Amino acid sequence: MSAAVVNFAPEKGSVELRELPKPTIGEDDVLLEVANVGVCGSDLHQWTADHSWPVNYPVVLGHEFGGHVVETGRRVVGWQEGDRVVSETAAVIDHNNPMSRRGLYNLDPTRKGFGYGVNGAMTRFVRVPARCLHQVPDQLAFEEACLTEPCCVAFNAVVENSRLKPGDRVIVLGPGTIGILCAAMAKLCGAEVAIVGLEADRHRLNIAKHYGCEAIIGNATEWANRRDGLGADCIIDAAGASITLKIALQLVRPNGHITKVGWGPQPMGFSLDPLIQKNVTLQGSFSHNWPIWERVIALLASGQLDVKPIIGGVWPVTEWREAFEQMHTGAVVKSVLKHV
Repeated sequence: MSAAVVNFAPEKGSVELRELPKPTIGEDDVLLEVANVGVCGSDLHQWTADHSWPVNYPVVLGHEFGGHVVETGRRVVGWQEGDRVVSETAAVIDHNNPMSRRGLYNLDPTRKGFGYGVNGAMTRFVRVPARCLHQVPDQLAFEEACLTEPCCVAFNAVVENSRLKPGDRVIVLGPGTIGILCAAMAKLCGAEVAIVGLEADRHRLNIAKHYGCEAIIGNATEWANRRDGLGADCIIDAAGASITLKIALQLVRPNGHITKVGWGPQPMGFSLDPLIQKNVTLQGSFSHNWPIWERVIALLASGQLDVKPIIGGVWPVTEWREAFEQMHTGAVVKSVLKHV
């Protein structure tokens, strides 16, 4: 039996520590002993019951994780006991879905992820399909490697879905984990970057400065118009409120680009006419796939992308509540759990 952080019902606060047996694995799975697991904003949203996606209760939380292979299924090839790995989040996919057959299994409508669709990694052992695994180089610590997943979200939003060019002026709305990583990724693309938040976000905005970004509290209009008065080339909306899309429409230049990666379930309550008038592209960005993971692991292992500045602390799984509260209050950008 192992301690596990379980979301057991849809009501607010329905998360507790439970003892669960070691999972049994199928012939195409591995059993992974978790070293570290990152706390995601979506874990917090399930804890506070303000999420907007279906959850299979009860479920072990956690989808940002890495560890060692301790057992392999009969048909698994290429992996063996002791391998250092991280896992993608697409725990269940339909291999015959047209999206999956194109390699875009992250967009398979039947996809189920760890931590809401199937049991996640806030425990000692987790069952993982072997197709989800990626090798972690020895020089990359698990405390950092477990954050490959949010880095992949940022890579997909910034590189694949925004297609930034050196010299682009980019505004990121929302200085949470994804926002800061999007800003860092935009800098890697050669963009000039500002990240915007509220007064309560000052600590997180200061962390974003580590990545060479300009931090703005409140109105970013002056920064957006600084080059030629027309607005920023790209706005990345990484905030969890629908109203930020209205701000993005105000800040983007004509013929510019908005990528929305932050979830906001509220009705918008404003007109999209500026989208038409400005001839703006509005792009959603969801999850990631295999080639993105390989590229991001290479960036982390080489040191080109450093996630250490966003890690606010590492807590034992048994102290999950403290880790959650530290993130929820904004005291830290990212909490990481470990097994002791």
